[in-house]
Amino acid sequence: MSDGSDFPAMRPEEFLEAAKQHTEWIATYFENVREFPVLPSTAPGELTKKLPVKAPERGEPISDIFAEFQSLIFPALTLWNHPRFFGYFAISSSPPAILAEMLAAAVNVNAMLWKSAPAATELEQVTLSWLRQWLQLPEEFFGIIYDTASVSTFQALAAAREWADPESRTKGMRPGLIVYLSEQTHSSAEKAALALGFGQENVRKIGVDAGFRMRPELLEAAVVSDLAAGKRPCCVVATVGTTSTASIDPVPAIAAIAQKHNLWLHVDAAYGGSAAVVPEMRHILEGVEQAHSLVMNPHKGLFVPVDLSVLYIRHPEVLRRSASLSAEYLTTEEDASAMNYMDYGIQLGRRFRALKLWYVFRYYGHEGVVTMLRESLRLAQLLKQWVDGDRDFELAAPVELSLVCFRHRAGDEFNRRLLAEINASGKALLSHTVLRGSYVLRFAIGNMQTREKDVRETWRAIQEIAARLVDESLDASKVKAAR
Repeated sequence: MSDGSDFPAMRPEEFLEAAKQHTEWIATYFENVREFPVLPSTAPGELTKKLPVKAPERGEPISDIFAEFQSLIFPALTLWNHPRFFGYFAISSSPPAILAEMLAAAVNVNAMLWKSAPAATELEQVTLSWLRQWLQLPEEFFGIIYDTASVSTFQALAAAREWADPESRTKGMRPGLIVYLSEQTHSSAEKAALALGFGQENVRKIGVDAGFRMRPELLEAAVVSDLAAGKRPCCVVATVGTTSTASIDPVPAIAAIAQKHNLWLHVDAAYGGSAAVVPEMRHILEGVEQAHSLVMNPHKGLFVPVDLSVLYIRHPEVLRRSASLSAEYLTTEEDASAMNYMDYGIQLGRRFRALKLWYVFRYYGHEGVVTMLRESLRLAQLLKQWVDGDRDFELAAPVELSLVCFRHRAGDEFNRRLLAEINASGKALLSHTVLRGSYVLRFAIGNMQTREKDVRETWRAIQEIAARLVDESLDASKVKAAR
């Protein structure tokens, strides 16, 4: 029998040296981040060809592995944690949160039961209470951390189904339960409805107004029509910060309709919710006190790395009924008095995500978090002014938060080329959407290291590329005309 002395193991001094090298690289990355291209110049499959086909038979020195991370892996990454990453939703992984992730990985607890990770469970309760206070949500809102808003929304709709059809847990869902979204609602809500068995034919997509906000009168009409047809309206999803434009649905009006018809109201504030931490921005959550559930993503605005999504729910007992299923090997003597988060979702294994949120809240405090969020909001308004002041460009949507949607007046194909060229330059990364049939560029601001200089220089680069493309188009037209 082996005593373990011949097992491969990293010696403490080797670990310390490797950890020092890794943390020094991270610190250097933060200091020199603007020297790296945001988007890599790599093709699909290119990295795969550079890596061995077979897994290593014998262990390799950590120095060799780290060297290949730097020479092969890092150059093939799109750098989301870059001050000029303006695509999709801009995010930040902050130094205190990175340190917390190291500790969470070291202790490697599973926060499924209180007994399996007492501190992880209770820290989750405390940090989510702090966040609830910052957002000025009702005290009765119960909080739980999932990985992403897709899972949070899935759980919210599962609770809505339980609310409307309590027998669905044992007998399966009866037909005719209806979910209401807007045309701008994130696709995860419809995916959740599909996965839960509502069926795509039972998902209603409500029209939006000129600001891409759900129209309450169309929601009311849809609900009344479904009731007349013998359907069972179940749930409506309102959004605070839609993915395409960051538009904000009229939650109070939607809440009134939900209350009138006994619908579960879920508010998707995954993108916009973080901004409500800023006192003067709290109005974006007006009406959510009437909601049954609300999701917001600290990994989109509160400086923690992916992934960390928070679901607040007014009726946790409904969520528990929709998800709880135990087994003898999971029972403990503390079950009657302790919080077991495994009872409130499909996930049994749960990472210690609360630790990084606690580190961020403690290190920056409310004051520091608000200062950084305010700057992103200010920069978006500044960019809005620049777009407004350029006769070749036009705004495509209201600027509600820190996202600016705009387009060149030369048309869709021109905007496609413009986006491709700015991204290929490596100087910045933007993304796109389609609004009312037009191709639109999205400029999302939110990284904690983004400064006015980053936004200004990116805007200038966009203008310069656009001017060159116009010249090239004119030259091509002249050549064509000469023929």
